Amino acid sequence: MATYSVSRGFRWQGDVTDKVTQLCRMFGLTLERLTGRSVRHTMQLHINDGDIVYITGPSGAGKSVLLRELENAVPASQSVNLARISLPSDRTVIDCIKGELLAGLKMLSIAGLNDCFCYLNQPANLSDGEKYRFRLAKALTRSARFIFADEFCSELDRVTAAVISHRLHTFAKQSGTTFVLASSHDDILLDLAPDVLVVKHLSGPADVIYKRSGRCEFTTQK
Repeated sequence: MATYSVSRGFRWQGDVTDKVTQLCRMFGLTLERLTGRSVRHTMQLHINDGDIVYITGPSGAGKSVLLRELENAVPASQSVNLARISLPSDRTVIDCIKGELLAGLKMLSIAGLNDCFCYLNQPANLSDGEKYRFRLAKALTRSARFIFADEFCSELDRVTAAVISHRLHTFAKQSGTTFVLASSHDDILLDLAPDVLVVKHLSGPADVIYKRSGRCEFTTQK
């Protein structure tokens, strides 16, 4: 088990224009309070190999910030982020998946791509949902210790998202790959069955729930 502590703060930055001044007056906000305002996102997690860490909460709560800071806390050589996987236009999907054909088809299936015509298309020409699933399949073939995915399955229909979540849970346990995922959707929790659930609130600390040895442990981050 490894412990990861992340902290990122943000201060208000901008020009104090006439409109800014007028808006502050409308809401009874002094310029001193505005320029001195600071928001800090802090979290400490205990993560095992093969764990699924799921960060959820409302839009604007800071889920993406925590995911990025966790990614920065692990060696770049041991991690892959779906957002940074390219979409070639000069090769077919199946030619972009390294390894033997059947092994590649298995990874594509885990990621929710099961259509022959999709396999024979170029990644750049896929639909948005198919592009996301292609990136997930590519990530699964990288043999990375950590896979990071923001807006996990957000662009997919919810049935497909649930199926992929279930397959990803099985893959994580079999491979020992650690997944750090973020999304505002909570309808996939049963299928994803995360080992570490982080509930990020709009204000105040985040709640962390650990699923260890058949029981749940609840902590509130300070």
